[in-house]
Formats: sequence, C-alpha cells, structure tokens
Amino acid sequence: MRLLALATALMITFSASCSGSQQPAPPCGQAGEWLTPTAAASRLTQPGPLLERLARQPVVLLGEAHDSAEDHRWQLHTLAQLQAFQPRLAIGFEMFPRRVQPVLDQWVAGALSEDEFLQRSEWEKVWSFDPRDYLPLFHFARMNRLPMLALNVERSLVEAVGKQGWDAVPETQKEGVAPPAPPSPAYEKALRMVFNHHPAKERDKASFPRFVEAQTLWDGAMAQVMAGHLEKHPGTLVVGIMGAGHVRNGHGVAHQLKHLGVGQAGILLTWDRTEGCANLGSEFADAIYLVEQPKGNPPRLGVSTDQIGDSLHIVGVKPDSVAERAGLKSGDVIVEVAGRPVKNIQTLRSAVQRQAPGTWLPMKIRRESSELEVVARFPADQ
Repeated sequence: MRLLALATALMITFSASCSGSQQPAPPCGQAGEWLTPTAAASRLTQPGPLLERLARQPVVLLGEAHDSAEDHRWQLHTLAQLQAFQPRLAIGFEMFPRRVQPVLDQWVAGALSEDEFLQRSEWEKVWSFDPRDYLPLFHFARMNRLPMLALNVERSLVEAVGKQGWDAVPETQKEGVAPPAPPSPAYEKALRMVFNHHPAKERDKASFPRFVEAQTLWDGAMAQVMAGHLEKHPGTLVVGIMGAGHVRNGHGVAHQLKHLGVGQAGILLTWDRTEGCANLGSEFADAIYLVEQPKGNPPRLGVSTDQIGDSLHIVGVKPDSVAERAGLKSGDVIVEVAGRPVKNIQTLRSAVQRQAPGTWLPMKIRRESSELEVVARFPADQ
C-alpha cells in the first residue's frame, strides 16, 4: 500500500514535469480564469458554454489535490454551476468505500449531524484529510438532496491486489468489482515513472504488474459505481470528486468508463497559475481553472497518513511541503509532536493547526528501528 499511497501525488508531479520544457515558463494567466489546453497553447474559455456542454455528458470528473482547500472551493462552485444546467445530478466521492453507502444516504436525507456523519462514515480511518475542506461539498449534496455515491473499495483489497495480483485474491474479497480494463500504453508509462521513484527494496520485476493491477482496480472500481448509477438512473449527470491522478489525460477513471460503455467523460482540473501551461496538450483536460493558493489558509504539514492500531504511519509526503523539507518520508511513524504522544490524526492535526507562520514544530518519528528528532518549519508567508 506504500506504493499506491504515493501514486496520485507523484503522477501530478510527473504530469507537470513531462508536459513541456524544463525552463521556467511564463504564468498561465490570472486566478479565476478558465483555459482550454491545446497542443500548442492554452486559450481562454468562457465557463458558461463550457459547463453547459459538459452537463449534457453522463459524467464529469473534478480532479483535486486532496489537501488543497482552494481545489475544494472550486469543486463546490463548479458543482453548483453544473447543477444549474442539469438538476438531475449525483456526486461520487473517492473518499468513501462502498460499505458506508447507507451512511451517505442517511446524511443526504438529513438524518445525521456532522459529527455523526463523520464518525459513522469512519472518516479518520478511510480518508483522514481535513474534513473541513470537504464538508461544504457534503452540505451542498444534502441541501439539494443529491445522491452521494461511495466510489471506493476497501484499502485492504487494493493492498491485496498490489501484493498478490488480481487473480490470486479470493472472490469473496473483491466486493463484486469486475476485472478492470487494461491501461492504455501512455498510462502504463506514467505508472512506470511513479513506480521507479519508490525505494528499490519495494521494487522487483514481478511487483510492477501488480502495481498496475492495483491502480487500475482503483480506477475501475470507481468507474463501475458511476456506470451502475447511470444504468439505474439514465439521463443523470454523475460528477466524480477524486484525486487528479485518476483524472488527468483521461487515463484513469475516464478510460475505465469508456470500457464500460459510458462514453466520453468531461475532465476538469485546477492548475497553479504560476506554472507554465502552454504545452499541457489537448488530452490533459477539457478545461483547467487557474488557482493561486491564498495566504492565511490553515497551516499544512503535507502528509497523508494511515492509522494502524495506535500508530500513525505516513503513507505519502507532498512534494515541496513542510513535511518534505523537514525530511519526513513515507513509512515513518509519528511518535510525538510538540512533546505529546501521537496516537491518531486528531493529535497531529490540532498541533499543526496551532502553528503560527514562521514557527517550528518539533516532532519525534520512528524510521525502521530508529527514533529520530525532526523539526517542521512553517514558512512566514503561509
């Protein structure tokens, strides 16, 4: 699972670095603008006609960086605009495994409070990113009585496929998921680049095919839930909320939807306006929305974690984050933060969110058999 946990974040990095020249590129434009990527240059586009056209398709995928509050704000506004063009709308969430679908149904029906919803959906176990970023999306669904779809599968299934391969996993563990379509050559090449950036001890000749199977299972499982909803509710628009690595270039979920006969899925993504976007290519997305991370957001460490018993394990480190600059790595166990024992994500999150700009946060981690002291330094201009 260590391999898979980094896949989405790393694919974001590779998509940017492989899209054009390594020389610094001029900014794309201004925050709040929509652009259409093309083979030569990205051109300004108007959101009204764009979203009206996409709302007529069966599926629109909204990619995200999971820890970007700005991405979630954009998703909320885009959802509202799509619903204006197509009121028969359902929202699929990568964040939830299928088994919590009844909890999502109860939330939409107004039967649960926020705390009850987060507790019963096991948010800290199944996702662990800051729920404050996602709650406006959940409230939008409930306010408009829009179905919320649990798209994901149990993490243990993805882990089993990554370790054993699809054929070796018992049918009773597959949650009714059908075998996914093979990846396109371009997607397999991108996955190879991700795979090659993992520690050598986690890579061998046989493990790459299993890594690909696990990633396509992840994509295929989400596509199958959306396709199943469309089969039961024809004429509906399903909007998928998921990591950008499942969305970019149509390789992941869109490819699996096409295999299931759903047809073309709309692809919308955010893009940092300070990054060059002239050579993203016409397959990158139907459109990109330019963002600029605002100052004053809650401080972010830049890790994704996994709760194993009473231990909090790091399973992903965001590039160029506070965590990466502090030397934190995938596989580390967070033992203490600011002198307090860490047994769950809440302890870590509350310590991070108390940090003022320009301050330092001492941490103790366990790496393999050693305990190390590290200091997370939060920038003065966050």
